Amino acid sequence: MSSPPAEVATVGRGGFLRACRGLPVERTPVWFMRQAGRSLPEYRRLRGTESILESIRRPELAAELTLQPVRRYGVDAAILFSDIVVPLVASGSPIDIVPGRGPVLAEPVRTRAAVQKLRPFVPDEQAPYVAETVRGLTSQLDVPLIGFAGAPFTLASYLVEGGPSRSFEHVKALIHNDPTTWFELAELLADSVLASLRDQVAAGAAAVQLFDSWAGVLSRHDYERYALPASTRVLDGLGDLGVPRIHFGVGTGELLDLMAGAGAEVVGVDWRVPLDRARARVGTGVAVQGNLDPTVVLAGFPAAAAETRRILAEVAGGPGHVFNLGHGVLPETDPGVLAALVELVHAETAGGALAAPAPSAPGPGAL
Repeated sequence: MSSPPAEVATVGRGGFLRACRGLPVERTPVWFMRQAGRSLPEYRRLRGTESILESIRRPELAAELTLQPVRRYGVDAAILFSDIVVPLVASGSPIDIVPGRGPVLAEPVRTRAAVQKLRPFVPDEQAPYVAETVRGLTSQLDVPLIGFAGAPFTLASYLVEGGPSRSFEHVKALIHNDPTTWFELAELLADSVLASLRDQVAAGAAAVQLFDSWAGVLSRHDYERYALPASTRVLDGLGDLGVPRIHFGVGTGELLDLMAGAGAEVVGVDWRVPLDRARARVGTGVAVQGNLDPTVVLAGFPAAAAETRRILAEVAGGPGHVFNLGHGVLPETDPGVLAALVELVHAETAGGALAAPAPSAPGPGAL
């Protein structure tokens, strides 16, 4: 596989780690959730028809897919190319990622007997390729690498529902009808998630993000009782490592204060809550990340630029802001618009001139 070009050494000097800690920065740092993926033509060419789980098991390929958006966009952080179900699959859960649908489990986990059959995740035995990918990236990146994992509630949701869900009826039934089994499952997953994140940091990840994609389906009471303790267990368990921790959920506007109390330095905010209100909810001493609506990017650069400026105005130049989308990059996104947004945020927060939109063309480094 070809070596990364010289651009990697010159892009992305926005002080991502400082912003995570609420310290002053020269310009607001930017990265995008799901920045490596189907929106990039070089990604599609390189991965072909291979399944994502197979790609993750190839460290050289996974490293290249992690690097592509850093070269293309000039972002201030890379995020490891992986998937939140890796600890589940590697430890024996028969999960398949179905294109257009997501993780699917033929036999859902809905009883205590089924929970007790699950194995804990041991990274260096069951998925050594993840740490190998991270180690390979640390010698190529000149921006921080973010490791990540799914939060226990979100992982449990896939196991219990058997796949993505609209109503989460089986999860909620288990929570309320058999809380003992639920807490046993949540604790097992918390330990597996913690092991995964500690393994990534030990290999060289400079920050971590905990994705609780489905936490917003819960009421505030149920989140605090049934989901928050396991996430807190994970985030507290990373405290001795000294890396910034980001806690992100979707539809979690009414949970932001609870999420802020779970132990992370940064709370990710989706597009539903203005960042000034989000700051008030998370309180002092916690940075915020977000929160451009990913669908606005599909409307083109002028519309996305207007919304980006509005978001920057909400933050009003205060410390502790990492610019991002309110969820992941959509497959239909024009990469040129994202590249232009990075330039816009960098230029406007540093007081420079607004950059023109970048052309939509394949980035360097694709095979």
